[in-house]
Amino acid sequence: MMHGTYTDRTPRVHSLRALPVARALALAAGTAGLLTLFALPVAAANFTPPEGCRLEITVQNRGCSVSQHYRCSGDTPGDQWVTYFTREGATYQSRIDKETRWMESTDLRSGLVDVLEEGAADDASFSTLAATGRDDFDFWTRSNNGERLHHVGEDRLTGETVQIDGVPLEVTQFELTTYSETGDVLITRKGQQFISRAQGRFYGGVETSEDWTGARQETNDSPVTFAFPGQPGFGATTPEYDCDLQMVNGRDADAVRQLLKGART
Repeated sequence: MMHGTYTDRTPRVHSLRALPVARALALAAGTAGLLTLFALPVAAANFTPPEGCRLEITVQNRGCSVSQHYRCSGDTPGDQWVTYFTREGATYQSRIDKETRWMESTDLRSGLVDVLEEGAADDASFSTLAATGRDDFDFWTRSNNGERLHHVGEDRLTGETVQIDGVPLEVTQFELTTYSETGDVLITRKGQQFISRAQGRFYGGVETSEDWTGARQETNDSPVTFAFPGQPGFGATTPEYDCDLQMVNGRDADAVRQLLKGART
């Protein structure tokens, strides 16, 4: 399920809706993780990928975020990156492999980094999902503060196909539970997302998450527009959708961040 965004397949625990303890031990929104693996302009008008990398798609999402999807020539073939921008600038970044495993993710504001531990009981597999309609996963991540998280869940194709801004996508359902190293449930997530077989990646959707305190959150990080090279909006870093709603809810978000900060100290 979005192993790798904030909304792009990433463990949403460290960061709240700012995009994952890798979309704080917390709720996280979605909507989707070296402190700044790449030097990124905080308030740049347009995104320029690092040297040796090629920007492929800019996606405007619900929930007041815009995501930049790019690949780098020095990476393992099939790897791809995403960097998310909110009105605050670049907030979250992650790398997935060709099977959409969460290889690493970074909260660009806190510097918290999560990386995939090798030897998973059941690695996430995009090819399995595409071939059979279902993929189960069971793996661990480790953060640069020493915390280990255990992620267990499943992705399922619903059989429904849609077009968003002319891009064909398939609808998925997912469930994910993230546990602490001692086995305590930190966060549960379930909902709907999208996949693109051509692009080999997940996109966000509508989901519900609940953290260990019982707090629930419903989010919508669905893509709205896709901009490809040469098209208007390609490389744009200013989000366009649902941002007024985000400002209205800003006070609540700050309160949750303080709760999470206290839970981690």
